[in-house]
Amino acid sequence: MRLLIVEDSAPLATALMRGLGADGYACDHAADGEHALAFLDAASYDLIVLDLMLPGIDGLEVLRALRRRNDTARVLVLSARDQVGDRVTALDAGADDYLVKPFAFDELLARLRALKRRPPDGAAPLLHHGALVLDPRARSVHHGACRLELTPKEFALLELLLRERGRVLTRAQIFARLYDGASETSDKVVEVIVSTLRGKLARCGAVDPIQTRRGFGYVIA
Repeated sequence: MRLLIVEDSAPLATALMRGLGADGYACDHAADGEHALAFLDAASYDLIVLDLMLPGIDGLEVLRALRRRNDTARVLVLSARDQVGDRVTALDAGADDYLVKPFAFDELLARLRALKRRPPDGAAPLLHHGALVLDPRARSVHHGACRLELTPKEFALLELLLRERGRVLTRAQIFARLYDGASETSDKVVEVIVSTLRGKLARCGAVDPIQTRRGFGYVIA
């Protein structure tokens, strides 16, 4: 999943980028509110880790701007402000969760997993395509009794296509959801991920659900 870290502390931001990246997230980093809004204008994010005390435009204004545009990204506020009133203000402004600094990284990961489990727009927690079942909560994929051992990128690609069923996504659109903005990898890597995913589906006896629309992109109908 694509995640935006909005944090003005360089050491903390670096640690978050490293730790969350190792857990399979594609992370971008904004050091202040102005750059956070620029990132949100340029890309779509599934999750946002947001500090409140930012230089210039503060975190609350970033949060309010996000909700004014009806952006449905899940927002975890990460702040040294530990008063009840601070938490209430952030939650009322549109935050989905609030974690006080200092914090345990394992708790941060658990809270992000909890946010991911909330089905968007009332969608079912499990994603199905025939006998193929993807469980976002367990981060698992099965075809019948066969479990597919997928890499984080293969899992993210399959989940994206299942959630966007019927919509043709270009290679560039898929790349933007799977990789952070600083990645030097070519978007041609999407073709490689599709190929390896298809191989694993075939080894489980699954009919390939991914359709290639030449000149357009990929879709699960």
